[in-house]
Amino acid sequence: MGVTNDSDTPSGEPPSTAVSASTPASRRKAKLQFATLCWTLFLAGWNDGTTGPLLPRIQSVYNVGFALVSLIFVFNCLGFITAAAANVWLMGRLGFGKLPVLGSVFQIIGYVLEAPAPPFPVFVLGYFANGFGIALQDAGANGYVASMKENTSTKMSILHAVYGLGAFSAPLIATQFAQMHYWSFHYLVSLGISVSNTILLIAVFRFKDQDSDLAEIGQAPVHDQENEGNGGNQYKQIFRLRTVHLLAFFILIYIGVEVTLGGWIVRFVRDLRGGGASSGYISSGFFGGLTVGRIGLLWVNHKIGERRAVYLCGIIAIGLELVIWLVPSLIGGGIAVSFVGVLLGPIYPIVMNHAAHVLPPWLLTGCIGWIAGFGQAGSAFLPFLTGALASKAGIKSLQPLLVSMMGLMVGLWALVPGKPHRAD
Repeated sequence: MGVTNDSDTPSGEPPSTAVSASTPASRRKAKLQFATLCWTLFLAGWNDGTTGPLLPRIQSVYNVGFALVSLIFVFNCLGFITAAAANVWLMGRLGFGKLPVLGSVFQIIGYVLEAPAPPFPVFVLGYFANGFGIALQDAGANGYVASMKENTSTKMSILHAVYGLGAFSAPLIATQFAQMHYWSFHYLVSLGISVSNTILLIAVFRFKDQDSDLAEIGQAPVHDQENEGNGGNQYKQIFRLRTVHLLAFFILIYIGVEVTLGGWIVRFVRDLRGGGASSGYISSGFFGGLTVGRIGLLWVNHKIGERRAVYLCGIIAIGLELVIWLVPSLIGGGIAVSFVGVLLGPIYPIVMNHAAHVLPPWLLTGCIGWIAGFGQAGSAFLPFLTGALASKAGIKSLQPLLVSMMGLMVGLWALVPGKPHRAD
């Protein structure tokens, strides 16, 4: 049985540390926890929105082509996958309250390595640390919000709208730094945000486990003790679930499309559409559309159903991507990119909500940790693939790749079950 969105009264008695969800204290605590996780996702979005506008400058400073500069995505990807694989084990050893803090520390290390514009191998290593840290935090935040029983769908949409806000804001700043002599000082801004994120995670969650933090907002644990004790360890239970793998690959393609479009579109516009130094603002337009879509299309999701909404948004986005590809217009392409962002926006929170319905609740945090962490590798894998293709065929290969990946994304969604499935 999945976690329901409209249930106000959790099954079973809450722990002795729990307070009634109707008290002002518990409501304030719930809002503070959610706001902290939103700040964590803002930073994740900020990070993803940073690279695109800086990419031409990175190539120029380090004198590297498409293939070599794509190593930053390779090492970023390795960081994401390493964290995704280790997430369940680390969660069992450290608990929810410590794991995102560990991730935030790795993110700080990444920005410290990147800020002084060190030799390229060290710069690339910073992206590994960053990827590892973001994946741990992303997994924890998504798993925690999916475990909340009140207004889960709306909270998930807001959480990822804030991610979009971060990704929208970063290019506005990064575009300015890209034109400065000390371009890498942009990472000092990122470092400041990251330090504040670490402080908030420590102050709000205080290194406690997830059940204790949920108890503080009046919610009983969602774990099923009887099922937790059977069927082997959590790794075996999670990896026996076909739905987990389908959702993980779907999210990998989705995030890959999102970050590839938001990043490489700057180079595409500059090289093939005659865009100038301000082309980075098109990346902001895309991520701004993403933010608007995650809030503004909530009513469409409720009206036609979330499963149908993914098909509708995906197919229309493919049509708009064809316009960007085939119509050689700078202004028209820029507008179309923003609308693609609007349409892609609601898909990620819909998928996370769907996971909460179709996956066993006692495995939900671990499952979502793997889905989010593995899926986040798409933000590195597809941009790297784009760079590798561009080094052979030119940046014109960007649009055919995006269209084909969007088509694959829609096809994968058709394979995802619509009803709960338990482990065998």
